[in-house]
Amino acid sequence: MPFMKGSEYIVDFLIREKIPYMFGVCGHGNVGLLDAMFDRQNEIKLISPRHEQAAGHMADAYFRVAHKPVATLASIGPGSVNMLMSLANAFIDSSAILSITAATPTVQANRAPFQEIGRHNQADFAASVQSYVKRCYQPQRVENLPLAMRQALTLATTGRPGPVNLDIPFDLFQESGELDYEAAQLSEISSRIGASVETVNAVVDLLLEAERPLIYTGNGTTLSEAGPQLTALVDLLGIPVVSLPNGMGALDMRHELSLGFVGRNGAYPANEAARHCDVLLNLGARFDDRSASSWIPGYSWNIPPTKLIQVDIDAIEIGRNYPVAVGVAADVRTFLAQLLAELDRRKAKGRREGWLAQISSWQEEWERYVRPHFNVSSSPLRPERIVHDMRQILPDDAIVIPDVGAHHNWFMQFWEVRQPQTFLNAYGFGAMGFSVCGVLGAKLAAPDRTCISVCGDGGFTMTPYVLATAVEYNIPAIWVVWNNFGWTSIRDIQLGMFNGRELGTLFYRDGERYNPDFALMARSYGVEGITVTHADQFADALKHAIQLGKPCLLDVHVDADIRPTSTGAWQLPPTPYREPAYGKRFIPE
Repeated sequence: MPFMKGSEYIVDFLIREKIPYMFGVCGHGNVGLLDAMFDRQNEIKLISPRHEQAAGHMADAYFRVAHKPVATLASIGPGSVNMLMSLANAFIDSSAILSITAATPTVQANRAPFQEIGRHNQADFAASVQSYVKRCYQPQRVENLPLAMRQALTLATTGRPGPVNLDIPFDLFQESGELDYEAAQLSEISSRIGASVETVNAVVDLLLEAERPLIYTGNGTTLSEAGPQLTALVDLLGIPVVSLPNGMGALDMRHELSLGFVGRNGAYPANEAARHCDVLLNLGARFDDRSASSWIPGYSWNIPPTKLIQVDIDAIEIGRNYPVAVGVAADVRTFLAQLLAELDRRKAKGRREGWLAQISSWQEEWERYVRPHFNVSSSPLRPERIVHDMRQILPDDAIVIPDVGAHHNWFMQFWEVRQPQTFLNAYGFGAMGFSVCGVLGAKLAAPDRTCISVCGDGGFTMTPYVLATAVEYNIPAIWVVWNNFGWTSIRDIQLGMFNGRELGTLFYRDGERYNPDFALMARSYGVEGITVTHADQFADALKHAIQLGKPCLLDVHVDADIRPTSTGAWQLPPTPYREPAYGKRFIPE
């Protein structure tokens, strides 16, 4: 066995496992690991953002695009704690990250050394992070590193993906031992689990007997890379599809049976189909409060009497919010292949023409309602115009990352995703700044494709330091700052719940609406900055940003008083909920 430092083993392990990047920030706790990277910079590249949160969001977005993990690095105490936001975001949305944090030297534990989290237990960062990772490993001897590294990377990428933390004491980086490489079990452990023959037959029976079948796709479909199998099933049986944002694109949204997002701010045809379907095939999708209209019957779902078939690789999700007719703990792609094989064996086909005609009428009605707003020439800009122009200009493989805020509702309702892994959303945890930082990770994962962060002015000002990182490492990302001078999604909630009263959600200076000059700020970092105040300026500015080949920011002034049309409901109990602005509740008799 080779004799080496612990830090040298960690770097060698990452290189052998084909980890191309480490996103991280230096600190006194991790300098030993950084030193070990010095001689191997050509084999694994360090990208050092100005904040650890950015490192985590970059790694999260990288995984969503490439479906391969990278490593992150933080130091003791504050550096590790700064990772919590991005680890939580990745955990809820099932992104694999190998998160390495530094810990107090073992011989100093319990002495309250600089930055130790140790009030209750020594070197106790694990207690802080355990809710946000699949597991935290804390090797205490250099000889523990091979096992810990192997188990951590294997766990992160198998089953339901997610971040895993390695909290490593400083002395393990410097101490030496006889350390033999233990490979992670990535290809050897298959997560492509399927269903029993009996279960497949039961599902096929339900789908063929249904009069109004519907498919619901979520992140599990995307993570499984099940797009071809999904498309084949849709074309074979003529079943329409509704989606969560992270499931969009598994079926090309220009397909006639792709109905869009379902829920509070979903597309009207999606909610109508969800309200009226009699059998629902859920493929790795959550029934959260936004997509389920806060679980109030008749606004998005009627389960029961709708018969639910729920497929998820994580059994804890099955039956969480609605009872199932059939629950399937399986990989989506594998299960769809099983379904297709059984349908082929039975020579089964079937399009419910009456159901599809009803779907088509809802689509036409919604199109007539929304289409006139897409080409409005105004200052400030209408939100729909931005979404429309971006879709017209961007290639189908462009990666669009909406941040958290009012703009996200518009993209959920109207963005047309042509390919999987091109529409990345902080949908579960909703960490502001995910898009602002994550666009750098997406661009590193797909350097030949256009990568755009669409971020609110609030979210951007939480994490503007990413501009420096883009310039420092020459990452030609694009930021479209949706500038409506406030936290307007929360403003709208306040106005709706509290009879027009608002506090703390709009940005003012001396009584006037205020924001920094974001374009000027960008130029101070070395990023090209362009201010867009009229709809007729936006398309040309975006085309210029794409062709530039350098980091670019568009400060786009958006009308804050135009709100998405609600087609479902949403409630924060005990406050009341409002009826949909378009469409109405339906409960079967």
